[in-house]
Amino acid sequence: LSHRLRVQHMLKTRGGSVRCYLSPLSTSKSWLSTKASLLGDKNILLMGAPGAGKTTVGRIVARRLGLPFIDVDDDVLEAAWKMPVAAKLSAVGGECFLEEEGQALCGFSASGCVVSLTGSNPLHAAAMRRLKESGVVVYLDVDGEDIMRRLAGMKVNRIVGQEAGESMRDILRHRKPFYEKWLDVRVLCGRGAAAEEVAERVLDAVERYRDRAADTFVSTRSAGVASSDPKTHFSDVVIEGLATDGGLYVPKRGFPNMEAREWLRLVDMSYPERALVLLEKCIHPSDVSALDLRTMIFKAYGSNFSSEAVAPVKHLDRNQYVQELFHGPTASFKDLALQLMPQLFAHCLPQMCNYLVLVATSGDTGSAVLDGFGGLGAGADRTGVLVFFPEEGVSETQKLQMTGHEDGNARAVGVRSDFDFCQRSVKRMFGESGLTGHLAVEYGTVLSTANSINWARLLPQVVYHSSAYLDLCRDGVITFGEPVDVCIPSGNFGNAMSAVYAKQMGVPIRKVICASNHNRVLADFFATGEYDLRGRPLTPSRSPAIDILKSSNLERFVHHVSDGDGRLVGELFTRLDARQHFRVAEPLLRRMQQEVLAGWCSEGDCLAAVQRVHAQTGYLMDPHTAVAKVVADRLQDGSCPVVLCATAHYGKFAPAVFEALRIQDIPEDPVEQLRRLASTASAPAAHGGVMKCLEERGRAGHAVCRADYALLVEEVERMIQDSFLRVV
Repeated sequence: LSHRLRVQHMLKTRGGSVRCYLSPLSTSKSWLSTKASLLGDKNILLMGAPGAGKTTVGRIVARRLGLPFIDVDDDVLEAAWKMPVAAKLSAVGGECFLEEEGQALCGFSASGCVVSLTGSNPLHAAAMRRLKESGVVVYLDVDGEDIMRRLAGMKVNRIVGQEAGESMRDILRHRKPFYEKWLDVRVLCGRGAAAEEVAERVLDAVERYRDRAADTFVSTRSAGVASSDPKTHFSDVVIEGLATDGGLYVPKRGFPNMEAREWLRLVDMSYPERALVLLEKCIHPSDVSALDLRTMIFKAYGSNFSSEAVAPVKHLDRNQYVQELFHGPTASFKDLALQLMPQLFAHCLPQMCNYLVLVATSGDTGSAVLDGFGGLGAGADRTGVLVFFPEEGVSETQKLQMTGHEDGNARAVGVRSDFDFCQRSVKRMFGESGLTGHLAVEYGTVLSTANSINWARLLPQVVYHSSAYLDLCRDGVITFGEPVDVCIPSGNFGNAMSAVYAKQMGVPIRKVICASNHNRVLADFFATGEYDLRGRPLTPSRSPAIDILKSSNLERFVHHVSDGDGRLVGELFTRLDARQHFRVAEPLLRRMQQEVLAGWCSEGDCLAAVQRVHAQTGYLMDPHTAVAKVVADRLQDGSCPVVLCATAHYGKFAPAVFEALRIQDIPEDPVEQLRRLASTASAPAAHGGVMKCLEERGRAGHAVCRADYALLVEEVERMIQDSFLRVV
């Protein structure tokens, strides 16, 4: 008997249930693969729109794995109904058809098969729950134009909705959310992808799904496989933040690389849709399921952003474009990560333990962390946030945003020192086993962090660099594959590092341009290969968010360019901690310079850039964006577009902007200051979040402590004792 007749026979004798096993002929060595052995008796369930090629791809996958193949339309429905599917649809209509189709599948009990679902199966919740229990749901996310072209060449008369006169595009649009709801893993198909190619991607996707060990993380200081923990997964690194050896976590196998046809699929997508596709490739579904990730992303990048585009790219002048990263609730680029990262943190939070998230901030991270964690639902009762910021090293608006946050489990403390001291103290707390052990035993509390040293903080930033390139493609500025440069005002190097990772994923970024103010340790390092903090004071500037000398994420970059040489990274950064200095070898320096250009600008150049751009275009930049503008003008050769990262809204730094514009009659009221600045600019508009913060600025005093590590430890313990984290 043919396979189809065997399936029909089982349907007849087992009351509609299907149970498939490998036949003796299927067990020959040539039919098996290591991929098949990973599946056990689970099914591979191919889901997708009509015309997605599920049946053709399914047959190829089944043949390669030596597994039986079931086509739900032909082998299940028609066998059960004793009539063609098209005739059934015509006889009962769309609504009744969906119910009868669902009921026919509620008794489905196949195992060890490749199953091609119908395009309408996901519309019946009970049937999909039953199917999902039996295996892995693989969504063939096929280009809409490919689907329309295939359907146009077929006489299709069995698609629910056709009988009601709906257009095929409307049918596909209606079904998309249902496919997104039920998928376990997505196979993003480039336009024109052949069935054999899609089948190979299905096999790769299923192997990744079943083999969680493929998505592990190592420390930047790991000396080799033997010293790394093979069980360190995404959910672990989100919570731990810092590796136990003092290094930073990175993916063991690097970033997944996407081909051009996949990227082109993202061009017409919204920002949340792009984020979902990219982050699905970087976060294993065992850590965060596709549905949970979708829920988090669409919550993170929704009405809380003042721009529907989330991170829009706008033309500035000649070949220069500005990506506005300040439309989130706290008006800085940190919102792009910190509206999502707290949700990931809460999702991965282990039971029976409290967590205190420690944050050192140069201004913007603090308010973004407080806002992001303040919006948590589940997990909020076991999560506290303590922010340390340089008392005299942030703008007044930044300070108001942090100290005005009212939440019993969150607090901001000013420190009479600079950001480097705050960050050094936080990292030291993680490294002191006596302290972490005391907090765990005495209070049941574990320390974590939301700085960019935490992988879950850095990862979402890869999305906006990718999105900027896709926007330029969508707007016809470039075609995919043409290079762009990205210029980033840099302090802790996290933003720049996320651009390097976007390039690793396949975004055609030519150079990452690192822009510093007069605290130019990064510019000097990339010029000489010498990272030297000896006797180097940190000098306050009008761009305080990048007033940083010890750039934590540089460790990830050195790990990247040294091909994962953890021993070298450990030696260099241990030396930096102990001696405030290290030098890299000339060959490594040349490799770094191939990826990154670096420059700096003076305070006068920064202010002049704000004034000049405003006079020429009407666009009003904040001082950090101005730093990027100055450095891009000097280093970028004009042969390709350059995207300037606008990392903050000008309203957060009103005094510096007034100074740059040489406005003498400055209102005393901060709210009026913001309105005055907005009235002078053609773009961008005043930021509602900053305005609200200033209008509600009647805050109580906040804690301030001396630059004494012991005092910061006392603040940590006091925070735990005074908050809901206290163990009774």
